[in-house]
Amino acid sequence: MELQIVRTYFSGGINGSLFYDGHLICLTIELPLKENQRRASCIPEGKYRWKKRYSRKFGWHLEIMEVKNRSLILLHPANNATKELMGCIAQVTHICGAGLGTLSHDAFERVKDMVYKAINDSEDIWLTITS
Repeated sequence: MELQIVRTYFSGGINGSLFYDGHLICLTIELPLKENQRRASCIPEGKYRWKKRYSRKFGWHLEIMEVKNRSLILLHPANNATKELMGCIAQVTHICGAGLGTLSHDAFERVKDMVYKAINDSEDIWLTITS
């Protein structure tokens, strides 16, 4: 399974659209691009593998693997990139500004259900990020 985020860059944050097989799944928000700085920047455009991950803070969520010079890049619910993200990607239902969205938990559950089903069916999960 390969999903794609198509980004739009703004100085205050990044907005994106998450697609699977040409169909819009949800929208995304991220921190602005700041040279791949840990905890302060979105990750570079590219192709990444996903895996399931569990933490006390987020419960079951997704982790993006093999990001150069970075670790623990997660996909988890958040509605404000600058206040709730440290380099991760959040799924949202509506965009209300640069790096701002609403109904993140709803969008995240939709993505998680789809991706976990593929993982449970032994599929590799890939994310391609472009602009």
